Amino acid sequence: MDFTFTEEQQAAVEAARAVFSGVVPDAVPSPALTAGTVADDIDRALWARLATADLLSLVLGPEHGGAGLDPVALCLVLRESARVLARVPLLETGAVAAAVRRFGAPECASRLLPRVGRGEVVLTAAASGRTGHDPAELAVSARRAPGDGAWLLDGVQTAVPWGQCADLIAVPAHAEDGRAVIALVPRIRDGLSLTGQVSTSGELLAEIRLDDVRIDGDDVIDTEGSWDWLRDLLTTGTCALALGLGEQVLSMTSEYTGKREQFGFPIATFQAVAVQAADRYIDLRAMEATLWQAAWRLGAPAGGSESVGGPLPVSGDVAVAKIWASEGVRRVVQTAQHLHGGFGSDTDYALHRYHAWAKQLELHLGPAAAHEEALGELLASHPLG
Repeated sequence: MDFTFTEEQQAAVEAARAVFSGVVPDAVPSPALTAGTVADDIDRALWARLATADLLSLVLGPEHGGAGLDPVALCLVLRESARVLARVPLLETGAVAAAVRRFGAPECASRLLPRVGRGEVVLTAAASGRTGHDPAELAVSARRAPGDGAWLLDGVQTAVPWGQCADLIAVPAHAEDGRAVIALVPRIRDGLSLTGQVSTSGELLAEIRLDDVRIDGDDVIDTEGSWDWLRDLLTTGTCALALGLGEQVLSMTSEYTGKREQFGFPIATFQAVAVQAADRYIDLRAMEATLWQAAWRLGAPAGGSESVGGPLPVSGDVAVAKIWASEGVRRVVQTAQHLHGGFGSDTDYALHRYHAWAKQLELHLGPAAAHEEALGELLASHPLG
């Protein structure tokens, strides 16, 4: 079996590296020194460069001006973006666009996706629910409006990334028959209100409240399994961000310990330092292997993801990736802080920014124990024998 990336996927990585090469992680105030958000908007200049490089249209079909690539390609680019703490909703826009392409009405896809690829429309997704612990689709109810096929939404979603910067918010909701649907809600809409929130990394989040918000039928995706797929893609993309961030942090640690001397020798030559760095390298390789397994399975044709790749549903692979990512990124940044000593806390040095972003990713992914429990339930209900 060939595990190498395709030429198209490798080309996407090269294009991403070229775009992100000019990005510095300290372009905004330090979250450690800022009472509120570090900035009120995304990096619009970077967003325009991503559109020019066709990186916003990776997962769009050729009929919409895209490259037609799979979630693996998206995760490869996300990995590169995390190395420089790129302040753009690349994950959310890419994942929602992929869901529209896969499950949405043709009229909605034709109207929306070309504009997404050109960078004219920014998308985000509400995946945290009311509290961050309960299923997001249960936080909002969706019911059919009488007569014209529109939908009415009521409820609350919290911690929506870039919610006050996006043009459309993908809001999961439960319909009257119990199905989960995805509504593409304009940020400015009658009945919709947004309240600013601040993430651990200092970035802008939003709590959104919906009170009889009316959405046209074409802008609601009610295909069975569509929200599960989008939620898993958002999670897998978050694992890709954790991997890229962790790799950059380990690289910073390697460079520092190779130069920092004690007793006349670089501390990287000390066995205790080398063993800790080696353990973190192993964490990153496990994060990488489980990430690509989950992304590959999510890229299976619609209706076939449950049978491609093994007897467990794709949510099992996503759970394994989350276990490694949430634990691994925490261990990597903690070890980096330890090996940097006091220098790691210097706000003129970028490591503390990576630590804040890593903590936000860890909180977003949730505790490994919860994912282990979910995986255990899957194994119990899907015997492997």
